[in-house]
Amino acid sequence: MRIAMLSYHSSPVAPLGGKHTGGMNVYVRELSRQLAARVHQVDIFTRGVAYDELELAADGEGAARLVTLSAGPARSLERDELADHLPEFADAVLEFSRSANLSYDLIHAHYWMSGVVGAQLKAAWNTPLVVMFHTLGLVKNRIEALGPLESERRIRGERRVIAAADMVVAATPSEQADLQWLYEVRNPHITIIPPGVDLGLFQPMDQRAARTQLGIETSEPLVLFVGRIEALKGIDTLIRALPRLPAARRPRVHIIGGEANLADQTLDSEMARLRALAAELGVDEWVEFLGKREQEQLVAHYAAADVVVLPSYYESFGMVALEAMACARPVIASRVGGLTYVVQDGLSGFHVQEGDPAELVARLQQLLGDDELRAELGQGGRRLAAAYSWARIAERVESLYLSLKRV
Repeated sequence: MRIAMLSYHSSPVAPLGGKHTGGMNVYVRELSRQLAARVHQVDIFTRGVAYDELELAADGEGAARLVTLSAGPARSLERDELADHLPEFADAVLEFSRSANLSYDLIHAHYWMSGVVGAQLKAAWNTPLVVMFHTLGLVKNRIEALGPLESERRIRGERRVIAAADMVVAATPSEQADLQWLYEVRNPHITIIPPGVDLGLFQPMDQRAARTQLGIETSEPLVLFVGRIEALKGIDTLIRALPRLPAARRPRVHIIGGEANLADQTLDSEMARLRALAAELGVDEWVEFLGKREQEQLVAHYAAADVVVLPSYYESFGMVALEAMACARPVIASRVGGLTYVVQDGLSGFHVQEGDPAELVARLQQLLGDDELRAELGQGGRRLAAAYSWARIAERVESLYLSLKRV
């Protein structure tokens, strides 16, 4: 099959942990590579300041390439601005296909903006449309701690995309329920296929060797957070937990994501707010903001840590948890969304109430004080992660594509 993969607002090769980069980028890139290995042709379309092509995978008859097309001003745009140029981007994709004399068997759109573009392409090509939202506006609007609501424009866009899609892919039963109850999506139009993990890259590594590789000289307990620096991720809960731990047994906290350079941060950014909170609580010397890291670099960071903490208010899936589990590290995660399925309480880590530093403290004390328990949960996580290999996930996605393909 020839597949048009849409990732309009964020390039799958952009550094992870930025404002618009995270698990979705990994999903698009790795799924496309796996589909190429299964002899499909995948063109990933993303917005950029100028036209570009980049080969991501070539495997016999299969291939995956990233096609960057311009739409709107030749500069980086905020999300609200990005939504203004969706018709222009759809026209650019149509022109690309016309000039290259290409036709596509299926469109797979990621996030609501790509879905809007996908709906326009479906109408032009008479091609099946598969959509994966990754996050949902109405779900985010139910979380008071996040502040400003998602726009009506986004909600309308999501509903429009759902109406146009031949199939909506949910990552977990929780996301399926959200789509059913909040968006009234009927069962036949939803299928559950989780993201995957690269088990060859993310695997156990000796902790001492990992710390040496990273230049970490201390043998003190180390807690790790990986993800975008935004209120949704609940990093403030982790910082608020630190003063409640005895100073003599307080762990170091490494936060990966965002810009570590103070010069690159605005005073009203979430990063600035978190730094100020750590200073206000007197724990800034225990918290280190490391900035963005490539996936290949994350393996050593997971291995160097004693515990990975994901205190999110909302996660549609939780790919970081899966990566940590594959590296045999126990995970403490909020009892929300996809994290309730990926992290199995008592088998690969523990669930805690989102926004509750007291419960987080109790679990941190339990894990940091018990080497055997950490090892047991880490091994449990590795076993559970084995079910999420990208090869298995790509096989399920391929089966979905073939069921929708028009003869």
